[in-house]
Amino acid sequence: MRFSFVFALMAGFLLHPPALAADSHSARMNFVFVLIDDLGWADLSCYGSTFHETPNLDVLAKSGSRFLQAYAACPVCSPTRASILTGRHPVRVNITDWIPGQTDKGDGTHRLLPIEDRNELALEEVTIAEVLQNAGYQTFFAGKWHLGGDGFLPTDQGFDFNLGGAHYGQPPAGYFAPWKNPYLKERFDGEYITERLTEESVSFLKKRDPSRPFFLCLSHYDVHTPIHKAEQHIAKFQSKRNALGPSPTPIDERRGVSSSRQDNAQYASMVAAIDDSVGQIVAALKEMDLENSTTIIFTSDNGGLCTQKTPGPTSNLPLRSGKGWLYEGGIRVPLLMRIPGVTQPGQVIDQPVLSTDYFPTILELAEQPAMLDLALDGESVVPLFTEAAVGLTRPLAWHYPHYHGSLWTPGAAFRDGDWKLIEFYEFSDAELYNLRADPGEHRNLASEEPIKFTELRAKLRAWQESVKATMPQPNPEWTP
Repeated sequence: MRFSFVFALMAGFLLHPPALAADSHSARMNFVFVLIDDLGWADLSCYGSTFHETPNLDVLAKSGSRFLQAYAACPVCSPTRASILTGRHPVRVNITDWIPGQTDKGDGTHRLLPIEDRNELALEEVTIAEVLQNAGYQTFFAGKWHLGGDGFLPTDQGFDFNLGGAHYGQPPAGYFAPWKNPYLKERFDGEYITERLTEESVSFLKKRDPSRPFFLCLSHYDVHTPIHKAEQHIAKFQSKRNALGPSPTPIDERRGVSSSRQDNAQYASMVAAIDDSVGQIVAALKEMDLENSTTIIFTSDNGGLCTQKTPGPTSNLPLRSGKGWLYEGGIRVPLLMRIPGVTQPGQVIDQPVLSTDYFPTILELAEQPAMLDLALDGESVVPLFTEAAVGLTRPLAWHYPHYHGSLWTPGAAFRDGDWKLIEFYEFSDAELYNLRADPGEHRNLASEEPIKFTELRAKLRAWQESVKATMPQPNPEWTP
């Protein structure tokens, strides 16, 4: 596939040569992609949080566009990260669970057998970093990778530099040095990895070749567990927490419970730390006169950790549940974009978009030829920034046939227009919601709308068959 990809790219350049000469690379669009781990849709002030404080991200939202219905392709990290890099659905790349996932569920207490998927992003997949690298871009990665170890690292997938990216999903020894990350050596005991990744990203901006465009991917480990204190912010949030009084009663969610209020001071300090990071990146772009030539994309890989055996560190209300679940709180994420000459200050986009859409969006903004031999599942969001781009919602599908520590059990979901279906294979049932009328998914309409219910189940099944989705099989040892 890599040979055919390169051939198609070369053919594209011959048929559609770049408008700029080779020595004019610096005039081409640059990209800063900031990906946060487990950041919830409601975790930012500009999305309604009154406990967390995100002044830098609020400014970014006011200077660009804020998406109200941005979705991750999966409610856990690795599959969504694969979808961002490839523009393809997690099912197509056969990464449908976090890597390596939970494989110890083949006992009699679980109705279904565990599904095996890939533990790394296949080298045959074409990443957006490879496309840009082949087009002359400098490509830089810092932070969480979680798509494979040696032989499958960022530098094996199109990035020139890798600072901190490895196979694991969280710092192996915590967020403070010594963090024992072989791809990011600590400089002193107690160094905060979030600050270090930001510093390395700013350093790249300052030391890069100014004659060539760049793609910078800053993928923070924050705000993933272990929950910790960002010392420069913790006192303020502890004070806010004390003023709130006792936490309200958690919300029951099948086998788990969800947090019903944002009041975790340590988590809030972590959110503030990533807000600081974005502020420093934006300041560096301004200092180097790159604001008008750099697209900034800020988002999360899945919803906030809310539902567990005990309440999680954040609440996604008014959305239901959180990370690991296919309710809106598990898959709807914050998304801010600022694209010079395209987005309008303070613009709010209500059209649903999916994490597979970033690849074709960047491809269009970088003025690269269409990948005719590559089966992309995403669509460029650039047309959404014009007033004429209001239309029907394209169908969206999620396939998460795994057990998860959030107490999610295997299932899938399908959204068509305002309607959303969620299937729970462990319980042999399904639910139907109208998101326009009920974004919090409180009223299950499965029995009231049998025609729509049957229609969406059929569409979900047809989609699963079309992408050859692996379905969970019965566990012969299961005892009801």
